[in-house]
Amino acid sequence: MTGTAPSIVHEQHQSASFHLSTLLRLSVCPHNGETSLHGRYHELAPHLVPMDYTNDPDVKIPLALIVNMPELKENPFRNRIVESFSEDGQGNLSFNDFVDMFSVLSEMAPRELKAIYAFKIYDFNVDNYICKEDLEQTLNRLTKEELTPEEVILVCEKAIEEADLDGDSKLSFADFENMISRAPDFLSTFHIRI
Repeated sequence: MTGTAPSIVHEQHQSASFHLSTLLRLSVCPHNGETSLHGRYHELAPHLVPMDYTNDPDVKIPLALIVNMPELKENPFRNRIVESFSEDGQGNLSFNDFVDMFSVLSEMAPRELKAIYAFKIYDFNVDNYICKEDLEQTLNRLTKEELTPEEVILVCEKAIEEADLDGDSKLSFADFENMISRAPDFLSTFHIRI
């Protein structure tokens, strides 16, 4: 690998996200009574979000309001999803962050872009690797902590053993991308309908 994990993920994200967000922004205007993304953003905090951004373009909606959206409310990763799209890393979303989130989580987003964000979501300690502890948190959320600690450790060790291509006992983005390329249901499960 020629670049570091953070720079590769960042560069791929910047390019893909720009194109997808631009395309989606062109198509979010209300047509035939459909709710626009801006309308949904405004509904979350009408006291914060202006209909006209001329005077206050830097509005951000706090994490607590976004994670309670019906589309996210039942998702065990809702906080990580929002934090991963938040430019400030704390979960406060600008309208552009909000559009990016729903762009990536749409059914039309390319696999490569979904992989970048899935990696960010599962990287709980934000070190640009998915380590055993990240996998433990992921597994506990997915199983609602129904597995014993021993079962969790066993599953995580097996996942790393199978997916770790370079033998460093953690998953780089390349390891993760290779792993999900073999998961046929990844695209059908990594989306949210709005």
